[in-house]
Amino acid sequence: MTETVSGPSRGAGSKPAGRSKKARGLSVGRIYTTAGVHPYDEVTWERRDVVQQNWKTGETVFEQKGVEFPDFWSLNASTIVTTKYFRGAVGTDVREWSLRQLIDRVVRKYRTTGEDEGYFATPEDAEVFEHELTWMLLHQVFSFNSPVWFNVGTKSPQQVSACFILSVDDSMESILNWYREEGMIFKGGSGAGLNLSRIRSSKELLSSGGTASGPVSFMRGADASAGTIKSGGATRRAAKMVVLDVDHPDVEEFIQTKAREEDKIRALRDAGFDMDLGGSDIVSVQYQNANNSVRVSDEYMRAVESGGEFGLRARMTGEVIETIDARKLFRGMAQAAWECADPGIQYDGTINDWHTNPETGRITASNPCSEYMSLDNSSCNLASLNLMKFLKEDGSFDSATFAKAVELIITAMDISITFADFPTEAITETTRAYRQLGIGYANLGALLMASGLAYDSEGGRALAAAITSLMTGAAYKRSAELAGVVGPYDGFARNAEAHARVMRKHAAANDDLRTVHSLDGDVRSLATKVWAEGNKIGERNGWRNAQASLLAPTGTIGFMMDCDTTGIEPDFSLVKFKKLVGGGSMQIVNLTVPRALEKLGYATETIEAIVEYIAEHGNVVDAPGLKPEHYEVFDCAAGQPRAIEPMGHVRMMAAVQPFLSGAISKTVNMPESATVEEIEEIYLQGWKLGLKALAVYRDNCKVGQPLSDAKAKTADKEKAASEVVVEYRPTRQRLPKTRPSRTTSFTVGGAEGYMTAGSYPDDGLGEVFLKLGKQGSTLAGIMDAFSIAISIALQYGVPLETYVEKFTNMRFEPSGMTDDPDVRMAQSVVDYIFRRLALDHLPFESRAALGIYTATERARQLDTGEYTPDDDVDVDTLRQSAPVVQQPESSKPAATESAAAASARPAPVEAHTSAELLEVIQGTSTDAPLCFTCGTKMRPAGSCYVCEGCGSTSGCS
Repeated sequence: MTETVSGPSRGAGSKPAGRSKKARGLSVGRIYTTAGVHPYDEVTWERRDVVQQNWKTGETVFEQKGVEFPDFWSLNASTIVTTKYFRGAVGTDVREWSLRQLIDRVVRKYRTTGEDEGYFATPEDAEVFEHELTWMLLHQVFSFNSPVWFNVGTKSPQQVSACFILSVDDSMESILNWYREEGMIFKGGSGAGLNLSRIRSSKELLSSGGTASGPVSFMRGADASAGTIKSGGATRRAAKMVVLDVDHPDVEEFIQTKAREEDKIRALRDAGFDMDLGGSDIVSVQYQNANNSVRVSDEYMRAVESGGEFGLRARMTGEVIETIDARKLFRGMAQAAWECADPGIQYDGTINDWHTNPETGRITASNPCSEYMSLDNSSCNLASLNLMKFLKEDGSFDSATFAKAVELIITAMDISITFADFPTEAITETTRAYRQLGIGYANLGALLMASGLAYDSEGGRALAAAITSLMTGAAYKRSAELAGVVGPYDGFARNAEAHARVMRKHAAANDDLRTVHSLDGDVRSLATKVWAEGNKIGERNGWRNAQASLLAPTGTIGFMMDCDTTGIEPDFSLVKFKKLVGGGSMQIVNLTVPRALEKLGYATETIEAIVEYIAEHGNVVDAPGLKPEHYEVFDCAAGQPRAIEPMGHVRMMAAVQPFLSGAISKTVNMPESATVEEIEEIYLQGWKLGLKALAVYRDNCKVGQPLSDAKAKTADKEKAASEVVVEYRPTRQRLPKTRPSRTTSFTVGGAEGYMTAGSYPDDGLGEVFLKLGKQGSTLAGIMDAFSIAISIALQYGVPLETYVEKFTNMRFEPSGMTDDPDVRMAQSVVDYIFRRLALDHLPFESRAALGIYTATERARQLDTGEYTPDDDVDVDTLRQSAPVVQQPESSKPAATESAAAASARPAPVEAHTSAELLEVIQGTSTDAPLCFTCGTKMRPAGSCYVCEGCGSTSGCS
């Protein structure tokens, strides 16, 4: 029997049920570490000052000096860990100040509990386990979910789960208990979901003869409670999910709930109230603290397909009390989602067909982000792997190491359930009896791009599916091995056949995988072997865990691991905002871009030209030398003129879903121009493709977005209009009769020409003469006119930088190779001319901001890690400076590093995140809320948003 106590429950002292006296612990082999060498001794440590500011107000919201991190951790990652996960009051002796302290606090708890509970065969195995876990965390191979970092090893309750599912029955006592339990979970910084379908509808009678209030009315009270408590006492909203079955008589009211509130928000905004997200008046609007989802059955979806009718059933008797048009209701769901992004949809038939514990009860609900789906009153402990850490130098995926890493991580995750505390007795009992885990991954989008695979392609989906299959297969294989050591989960015996049936379904789905190339073929081959071995062991031992895998948003921990992409998401954008150690910030092109170009076979010079183009335009369309058939490899979630189409996201989800115990946290983003019919089609295809849950978001459908930005811009315009306008007229400064000049001969794509550039005595460019084509030809005349126009403008004071910005990357024939060692490729004669003028007449700092360097400067960068001017340089000093791209040297091919650094330039002063940087570059607006801590624009992560500056999320922990 599982031991429970009142309040937060602790069961670290209880022995695992079903353990055989003859069982021998696990033997743990080395994956990354070396015997006799501690992982901490293999890295270079450095001290940093972490200062966090609100960019909008200028207020310093956090400061801790002298924190210690490995030198390859980015400033962003160290900032997030310092502010979010270090324990103890800032400024006191008990405050953690080193990553070593944080990792030791967590890992040693796992080791000691594992030893006490008989998980390891020998003390030496326990030590290897500790060192391997430490190495992987230190090198950002994986991360536990946030509650582990918050709580494990501290004096606080050892809560390790981020996801909770509650339950509520048709009684006032149960409803009030729902409010209490939900509030306690929010207070602890986590989220919860539940299904309200047991509550009788407003169309049914109470035993006293009156009419019931219905679940929607009780949602109002829960929403108010969540809005008051918020999450963890912070300023962001709580994270919760509310589910209602499609056959509930109040389903139409439920569907329209948030859409009606959105109309109210618009009306109040137009009346002058502050309806910004977090505004003073938004709290008067109801139902804003939850994600809503309708749980649809296969019966209902078949009625939608056929255009038939569907019956709504009384909660107490089960009889049909109303018949509706199935398609009309489906249209209502799509219409509401079009208006306000709610409700999402959950496919009950698929969810319960893959349920390992049907004899215990049905799966009726999910956590707030819809990736954890299991029994009522249960919880799930999560961890995610960084897929880019398994991409080898030759471009292959290290599937063998990946499988070993999964086995070690699953072992640690199961140990955590043994010592963990839980918020209620019911959750304690269910979690200890079924031991649900949720291993997943991040950086899939970056992995696919670096491999030269489009996210929305057969090859991309095949690799993603094979990796997911291997991950879940390895997790369940280790779970079966653990069952032989410390016993299967308590609820296994009554669900043994059902569990084995689902394992066979996973293995069969793996057998059905169609490989596209050797990259995914090798992964699938190992996955097939792992599933066969694991199921064979499971038939003998049973399994230790009812669930093993899912795909979470990985918002905060994704940034902790320096991932470019979160969860299953594609790259957000090709350009990235990066803070530098020592101060300052840079605008860079994601490192995966040059790596992908190298994988696709492009030459170094072409890669540099393409990367420079992306740095300026934010996309690859018309990039010099890039083949149009490769554009799709660089399609992202955001940006113009190319973004992944909505069904591309759905197809990727469908590819990996058969290999997950749970589901996928992901919102299908749609353009503002999307129609209700398109949302209907996505919801229908999600069912046909075998998804468990799906949510959509149409750009600008919500009012409560970053309106504070818009208000500020409007105020600035009004202020500017009221100021006195002073008109300045330029004056022309002519060159002296005798002036220095430089003549350059050049060849671009086989076309020869000459350029003479005359300067003022103080060395400022004042005129340009171009000779191209035969005298008297149209081309020669046009070039003469162009030269005169440029020369006069220079004499009137137009900066040369302006022309370089406007005319570099201009594309027309002739174009191609040049005879200039500093400018190897030119998109046109004009492109070459202004690059050459920049090299001859602009200072290094100005050229560096434009991404224009000499051949000598590019060569020096390979040695020092930074571009430097051609004059005398103290190389030793440069080697000590912070490189633009901070990543372990072993993972960076030279050509990739060179091209990535070529794109580096100071970030625009108005940009403080990648989302804001993309807005500046492309002149577009990113539809995302502002971070309450940093004041900057967040970016999507699963079904919520995350701040890449401080790690704060809009709802999910």
